[in-house]
Amino acid sequence: MLMILEATQQAGGGMNIWLMVAYVVFFLVLGYFFFFAPSKKEQKRRNALMESMEVGDVVVTTSGFYGVLIDITEEDVIVEFGSNKNCRIPMRKSAIESVEKAEK
Repeated sequence: MLMILEATQQAGGGMNIWLMVAYVVFFLVLGYFFFFAPSKKEQKRRNALMESMEVGDVVVTTSGFYGVLIDITEEDVIVEFGSNKNCRIPMRKSAIESVEKAEK
């Protein structure tokens, strides 16, 4: 990068410096859209998923377990696994990977 800047200064091309600045700005904007925008989109999707959860929904945890939501609080959920009514485990909402709505 410095070698290019020195070459443009030696050639007396003041306009080339602005072209290089434009390239840098272009690649910074391009990098933003490739790295930050998709993660923001994913975060919005996860927030919508967390807001749409209701008692009775079938959920899949990040470790791959299927269960039914029994109770929902602000930060945590209680999930019942299997047909055994005694297997209820409290966990964070962030441990929920996907939600399938209960049929009404």
